[in-house]
Amino acid sequence: MQTILEFLNGQMNKPELFGSFQASWFQYLSLLLVIIGIIFAISRMKGLSDRKLNHVLWIFSGLLLGFEIYKQVIFTYQAQGSYQWYAFPFQFCSTPMYVALVAGFLKPGKIKHALMSFLGTFGLFAGLAVVIYPATVFVTTTGINIQTMVHHGSMAILGFGLLAHHVELKWKSLLHASFVFLALMVIAMTMNQIHNHWIQQGTFNMFFINPLYENGIPVLMIFQPLVPHHVFLLIYLFGFTLVAGIVFGFRLLFAKLQFSKDPLYQNA
Repeated sequence: MQTILEFLNGQMNKPELFGSFQASWFQYLSLLLVIIGIIFAISRMKGLSDRKLNHVLWIFSGLLLGFEIYKQVIFTYQAQGSYQWYAFPFQFCSTPMYVALVAGFLKPGKIKHALMSFLGTFGLFAGLAVVIYPATVFVTTTGINIQTMVHHGSMAILGFGLLAHHVELKWKSLLHASFVFLALMVIAMTMNQIHNHWIQQGTFNMFFINPLYENGIPVLMIFQPLVPHHVFLLIYLFGFTLVAGIVFGFRLLFAKLQFSKDPLYQNA
């Protein structure tokens, strides 16, 4: 077991951001593979049956959950067996693997549509943001770097595929996705309070909205010290919904441009 853990804890030079090929090859390779994956998802998920879509959701969830288990094991191993509460898998970027798993078991309907809308907007934005600018995620552990890029890259790939072909192109889809995000926020808030009152070990800051800690998310971190916590939570919800709305807006614009090129539309 020790030998296996040492192998899984293999080290590499910490990848640099947008540097020379020698220093940043891991980032460039990851970005290239994600772009290829996005193109493949957009082309192959068109007209996908509900049954096959469920398989895609399960594969996505299983892949991310498998890598997440590895991450938890390695972080605990690196800390000499002490569990690292800061890495508990319920940050915003962790939630798509749970959402996809649940969605894969649901029949077509409002709840499943809301979950897929979340994956195609909120999940897409979160994954793509990290893939494009992984400023704080790279470390010297090879497997963790791979896990990070597989996790966030898969979020972007699945998000593009769903948004292209399986999310209804109406603003109510974004509204439904925001309800899912709100529900996940409530779960994170509950977890934070449980840890604050009964566990009190290490740093536990799910969704970075635990009132005991500073929020390090750009822009949002400016508002936290200036307003009461409940107001900050509303700003947090609005901020993420706004960004997800921008992503969805680009998709609507693209769909409108495609429609305008249709010969039947031009001749109408």
